[in-house]
Amino acid sequence: MPETQISVLIVDDQRTLADSLRIALGIDPFLRIVATAGTVAEGIRLSREHQPEVVLMDHFLPDGTGVEAAIAIRKERPEVAVVMLTGGSCDEVMLAAIEAGVSGYLTKTEPAATIADAIRQAAAGEVLVPPGAIAALIARGRERVARQAAGARRSTSLTAREREVLALMAQGLNTRAIAERLHLGLNTVRGYVQSILEKLDAHSRLEAILHANSAGLLDICSSPCICRS
Repeated sequence: MPETQISVLIVDDQRTLADSLRIALGIDPFLRIVATAGTVAEGIRLSREHQPEVVLMDHFLPDGTGVEAAIAIRKERPEVAVVMLTGGSCDEVMLAAIEAGVSGYLTKTEPAATIADAIRQAAAGEVLVPPGAIAALIARGRERVARQAAGARRSTSLTAREREVLALMAQGLNTRAIAERLHLGLNTVRGYVQSILEKLDAHSRLEAILHANSAGLLDICSSPCICRS
């Protein structure tokens, strides 16, 4: 038994898998499993209580995501290494995890020996991400800057009232509902909608909403990532 072991917290709401990982990883003489958690809140609490060096984190949890948990845990303890363990490959989740500062990203299909090795490398300060992930992250950053610039240009062309109408369109309100909400006439609202379509180079309300979202004008997601553990 080594004099020092790497303390590990497992966060996964699938109790059978969490117990299996605890047993499989506990065999490794260099690892010490300090606790298991099944929710974001419990993971944050147990991280605070046990001060693990590495957190092995599932992404989809009952009360949030592993990315949210990683951000909260590392905000309190920046030195902790988080290794994401997910049920499937999803570029959006992977990039969000990397942006949150995780040290590794693995799927649950990996053998215990590979997961144990990832934990040891994460504890040593290494960053383990799939090939091409860093390039994708850089490209994503460039795209974000471009969207923000485009959004800034488009937002300056929209009047304050047009931005209000656009926001209500994004909430799914029809012309009459928007008119009632803003105390405007139906024809007035139709005029604002037509102006929005022209300024955003869109042919429909839905297209305008998607264009506005991609330009960073709306706080919604036009292309949700679908992948579950």
